[in-house]
Amino acid sequence: MLSHKKRPAEVHCDQWVLVAPESVTDLPGKTENGPVFTRLHNPRTGEAALYLFDTNAQQLFEVKAFHEEFHSWFIGQTVQHDGRLLLVTPVDPLFMVLYYLIKAEKEQGKFQPLDQVVIDAEFPSCSMLLQCAKLRPFLHHVTEEKEIGNKKFYKYSKEKTLKWLNKKVGQTVRALKIGNVNVGARVSSATFVPGDHGSDVKEEDYICYAHGLISEYIPKELSADLAKYLKLPELSASLPEPPLKMAAPRRQKDKQRTK
Repeated sequence: MLSHKKRPAEVHCDQWVLVAPESVTDLPGKTENGPVFTRLHNPRTGEAALYLFDTNAQQLFEVKAFHEEFHSWFIGQTVQHDGRLLLVTPVDPLFMVLYYLIKAEKEQGKFQPLDQVVIDAEFPSCSMLLQCAKLRPFLHHVTEEKEIGNKKFYKYSKEKTLKWLNKKVGQTVRALKIGNVNVGARVSSATFVPGDHGSDVKEEDYICYAHGLISEYIPKELSADLAKYLKLPELSASLPEPPLKMAAPRRQKDKQRTK
């Protein structure tokens, strides 16, 4: 029978096994400007999710946790009992800010400075989004802009956003084709079409699949509007999760355990 006595060397609640680009772990001279883990709104559900800002908050990454039961890590001479593997992948900060732009449009419906739009008492770290290098140069894709003096004011534009998302879908379709990703099985399953259609994949199948991937980063209402904009058929069942999203239920399970 295992002893319940724990040795100090084996207890580490402040470390994880993380797979990330080298740029994330390049520490600056001043440690207060280093990588920061924080919780932000998931742009689709509005619920809390874990994200990572790199040095000086120039780039945003989403953090995915892959977890298996009875799994631990050996790190040096210690045992890491939290056996999760954290994987960070870049995410466009415009998706995160879009959540606040839509919210502001529903509540105020007027032009505002960006720092008055991206504000959240529950997730104060959202202000770090404004430091991301790939944010302000691309705001015109989803907003109407006005400049008074030297200050810019923004207002959500649904029309421009749908055009931008349409381009995102196109880019995703090209990436799926280059990566030779089999999208036929997913679409056939969703529409209850029997048989092996891997060799009969249509352009619409790629678009449906890409729409599903993009929808992970936008509110459900906007996802539905995008589907209409793309003239996608209504599916008779919800789509199975794309391969890269299969760990989502496990992340939900982890979240419940940590509460």
